Amino acid sequence: MARMCMYRFCGLIALAVILGSTTIAVGQTAHTKKVFMITDMEGVDGIFNSELQCNPFQSPRFEESRKLLTGEINAAVDGLMEGGATEVVVWDGHDASRTLSTLDIHPKARLLMGSPVSSTLELNSSYSALVFIGQHAMAGAEKGVLAHSYSSDGVQNIWVNNKTVGEIGARVMLAGTFGIPVVMLSGDAAACKEIHELVSQAECAEVKWGVSRTATFSLSHPAACSLIREKARRAMERLAEFKPYVLSGPVEVKVQFTTKATPDIQPRAGIEQLDERTWVFRGKDIIEAWLKYSSF
Repeated sequence: MARMCMYRFCGLIALAVILGSTTIAVGQTAHTKKVFMITDMEGVDGIFNSELQCNPFQSPRFEESRKLLTGEINAAVDGLMEGGATEVVVWDGHDASRTLSTLDIHPKARLLMGSPVSSTLELNSSYSALVFIGQHAMAGAEKGVLAHSYSSDGVQNIWVNNKTVGEIGARVMLAGTFGIPVVMLSGDAAACKEIHELVSQAECAEVKWGVSRTATFSLSHPAACSLIREKARRAMERLAEFKPYVLSGPVEVKVQFTTKATPDIQPRAGIEQLDERTWVFRGKDIIEAWLKYSSF
């Protein structure tokens, strides 16, 4: 009898340990703040010329540019962590993911690199927030430094439900379909204006101000990193204030190509050619419509 009581007592202790561990795990999951970081290069401090600075392993100043971008990314990771992020995934988003290295990326970040990745950038509903670092403005943006929309030579304009968008807008809308709010951007003044037209309360680190498409006033690199760190920290501290940008369907994506572009598109269900350079892609939501055109 005494032995049976002992077994029951040990069983109760084991059950209590299991239940306690489960409670802790649930609590940890509930408080997880996972951030997805989209990176690019044209919006980084000190960058103003693609041929000189932005072409991987070809531009004479590419290695300098890579270091500038990495510095901004690491400053953002510091700020996000200080603000309460528990995990940061950094996507190498510049020029076919050939820019960043695990040698010098922030030790607390995970780096998504290489191609192909999924057409929706490996995003899912496990993320609590999305941020842009080194982001440029859309094609045609006034005084947007190296402004373009996905393709510098190929795309003139993109509209989603008649709203002009570039890479910022498309990815804000993509994040919204997964319930992810966009909370912060670093880039030039034109890119900050663009994000604020979509997410008015977003934190924005203006690291440079365009004089023309290929000229800019820029902060020093240390000053830019300090500003980015502060804005990232504030964005995470204010996370509860942000809502995902949810675009209700159906959705129409209209793309006007440049005269240099020769898109290989075949009309089919949901795809229509309007004129020599303009195509429309339709779907039940932004993902279905956009993926008939291209990946995000």
